[in-house]
Amino acid sequence: MEPTLSFDGLNSELQVGTNHTPIIGEPTIYFGDQNSGLQVGTNHGPITANFYSQPASERPETPPSPLSTVPFRRDPDFVERGTLLDRIHEKCLEPASRIAVVGLGGVGKSQLAIEYSHRVREYSPGTWVFWIHASNAARFEQGFREIADRLKITGRRDPKANIYKLVHDWLQDGRKGRWVLILDNVDDDHFLRQGPFNSQDLAERDKDRSLDRPLWAYVPQSTHGSFIMTTRNRAVALRMVEERDIITVHPMDKIHARILFEAKLGVPENPSNIMELIAALEYMPLAIVQAASYIRERAPRSSVKQYLQQLESSDYRKLSLLEYEEGQLRRDWEAKNSIIRTWQISFDHILQKRPSAANLLALMSFFDRQGIHQCVLQDFSQSESSNSDQEGPSEAVDNRKMDSANSLVRSDVEDRFEEDIRILRNFSFISVNADALSFQMHRLVQLAMQKWLEAHGQIERWKLSFIRNLAREFPAGEFEDWPKCQQLYPHAKLALSEQLDTEDSLALLLHKVASYAWRTGNMNEAEEMAVKALKLTEKLFGTESFETLDSFNLLGMILEIQEKYEEALSMHRRAVHGFEKLLGTDHHCTLRSLNNLGSVLRNRGEHEEAETMLRKALTGSEKILGLDHLTTLLCIGNLGTVLTLHGRHMEAEVLYRKALSGLAKTCGNDHPFTLTSVRNLAWVLKLQGRFEEAERLYRKALAGYDKMSGVDHLNKLLTTRDIGSMLVEQGKYQEAEVIYRKVLEGFEKRLRANHPLTLGTMSNLGITLVWQGKHQEAETMLQQAQTGCEGVLEADHPITLSNTDSLGLALAGLGKIKDAEFMHRRALAGRESVLGAKHPDTLTTMWYIANNLERQGRDIEAIELLQRVVRLQCESLGAEHARTKSSMAELDKWKRKGNRSQVKIKPHKGCVVS
Repeated sequence: MEPTLSFDGLNSELQVGTNHTPIIGEPTIYFGDQNSGLQVGTNHGPITANFYSQPASERPETPPSPLSTVPFRRDPDFVERGTLLDRIHEKCLEPASRIAVVGLGGVGKSQLAIEYSHRVREYSPGTWVFWIHASNAARFEQGFREIADRLKITGRRDPKANIYKLVHDWLQDGRKGRWVLILDNVDDDHFLRQGPFNSQDLAERDKDRSLDRPLWAYVPQSTHGSFIMTTRNRAVALRMVEERDIITVHPMDKIHARILFEAKLGVPENPSNIMELIAALEYMPLAIVQAASYIRERAPRSSVKQYLQQLESSDYRKLSLLEYEEGQLRRDWEAKNSIIRTWQISFDHILQKRPSAANLLALMSFFDRQGIHQCVLQDFSQSESSNSDQEGPSEAVDNRKMDSANSLVRSDVEDRFEEDIRILRNFSFISVNADALSFQMHRLVQLAMQKWLEAHGQIERWKLSFIRNLAREFPAGEFEDWPKCQQLYPHAKLALSEQLDTEDSLALLLHKVASYAWRTGNMNEAEEMAVKALKLTEKLFGTESFETLDSFNLLGMILEIQEKYEEALSMHRRAVHGFEKLLGTDHHCTLRSLNNLGSVLRNRGEHEEAETMLRKALTGSEKILGLDHLTTLLCIGNLGTVLTLHGRHMEAEVLYRKALSGLAKTCGNDHPFTLTSVRNLAWVLKLQGRFEEAERLYRKALAGYDKMSGVDHLNKLLTTRDIGSMLVEQGKYQEAEVIYRKVLEGFEKRLRANHPLTLGTMSNLGITLVWQGKHQEAETMLQQAQTGCEGVLEADHPITLSNTDSLGLALAGLGKIKDAEFMHRRALAGRESVLGAKHPDTLTTMWYIANNLERQGRDIEAIELLQRVVRLQCESLGAEHARTKSSMAELDKWKRKGNRSQVKIKPHKGCVVS
């Protein structure tokens, strides 16, 4: 028979030589706990040796006095943040209190717990303070064993002892005094919901039913004890404490963040640089301590300014700096000192527990950190039944079943989405905005997530999803969709910075965003994005594709409003030619492009060709699209503008009223197209001298633009400028000056200093100063505008010509008569060439020259020129027009006067840019 060996006890030893007879355990000998042994020579029979520990023989140990097991020294640089510690203390005073300190990783939860533990010992030396790192089962057990050892709990050395029960029972004993138990880093409570045994302990489990209890049950609720846990996961906290007992920790405020940084840096630094740096670090305590340590360790070769410059140089460098691991003495040895790696541990946990939530966070990391709307995060597949009007009973039943199935699918998708959101909120990675429809997150969390995706080879996949979702959800830029466009615009700008030249979704998004920017007056960004869209569509679809032709059309409209007429003309000619070839001459897109081409020709002063083009577009639109179609109505309005510029004001008024009536019906009274039509009608009424009607309409348009909340619309500035010109016509120069200064500031801010609209407004302000006799200030203003016009505009551009005329008036006011005549004749040559001899602006310039000649004593020349002005005004404006009557009165005065005296110059519309 083989020897049978059985050992019970610690460090037991059995040595056997040769044996032929059974060894009987008589007499029985006990060796105690340690170093037991049995020596046998030769044996041929069974040997059973049992070594038993003798609990009764444990040497009694002296119980310790109240102590702390917190493994961290107190931080002399700890910064108290408002009432957080007071709230923890108040809750701990309640009997059997349980508290959870919840917040994003690196926000300072453990540091709060450490400081509170030291304060408890300082103010209440008789209170026990216990610390357990609870990130996993092994560390949790280690913490319990350390407490048992420090308390010298009897039986703790027995390998079969339930260490959790021993500590639990000690904590339950009210005779031991008050205690505080801190569980740090309870981010995953899965192991806490399991029992303290494994598959090999089943026999012991049957003997001791306490082993059925989950580990969490060994944390007692005692009237003489308090429990504090720190966790990143709000869901874990809610499983352990009441909602009211959760204390949420947010990033620091500016003041406390600065105090912490300065304390950790230890040397004086520029306060403004410090404030800029902590703002870039989003007031996250761990990131602040990291940065201070990095700078301190490299001083004097590193400074706050240098660190900040590196941080802002690129996202790659920012991630590199934020992965720095030094600088934290009061973090657990398993915890990461890098803010980036701290969060990435949580990412790994979420990916393991709920991959869909990790996917959602991956997608969100590419958006602008604020206002991430749920519409760009969800992608529902919706089936719509067709031919519903013609379906029979069986088809209707089938469709009802399909609708029901689709409804269930949508419901399931929504439920899963909400659960993913809940997970991310519980980890404090995202928060819900007040509208309950959008979310926000820390920019540093986004960078950490992108770094994590890059490490897993997933960054391009999610970047593409980000762009596709935005391209799907971003509206086409129509007025009705402006609120949604405005909400998604910051995200779209980020998406458009990505270099994905093979992605058609990016081309679509570029086109949509450029259209919105154009419609709302954001011209610089509109042009930049439209150019990119055109290049990408040409590359992806070819020069003659619909997408490319549509991009030509959009870019042309954007260039036109910036008065880059030559470039705009080229774009629209290519669009018209392409659409005629691709879709035919009567297609809606072709007619729309014809209208746009006519508009550019009109603005270039090519009025006859513009009128021909617009009448062709109008005829086709009325025939193919109908009288009330938007394209038809826009053609009518553009044709009215051509007639206005021809001086055919009555005909233009009829067209403007027709367009306004149709647009109000089709689009609504507050639509931008309708408001533009109101402005056009006001303009032609002003030119007819019907100032009260014109001013009422201008103010009606301005009120309409003011209703467009959240949109700093360019047309608001244009309409305000129009009101200024109205005031000039009525001689209200001081009021006009105030308005022009406001508009000029707006254009300089919205566009640029040398933008045509800015220069035109500067010119208008200058002539308003002239009419007030402020000639020196006017000359300075107009010379600046003239330099700008000559730098960016053509010599015969309407703004250049108008400013040249105005500068002549300022020079005349300063007595520089010859210089003034030179400027006026220069303006006249341009206006006769571009506008024609009968145009009101051309005639106004003639009037100024005549006055200039009269002041030089060249009376015959002056009278002859003024007679010509009166004759042409009668032909173009009519004998009853206010300007005609004014010129006739001056001419009669000049003829009747024997002594030619200086005639005061009266303002005319030609000096004001419209």
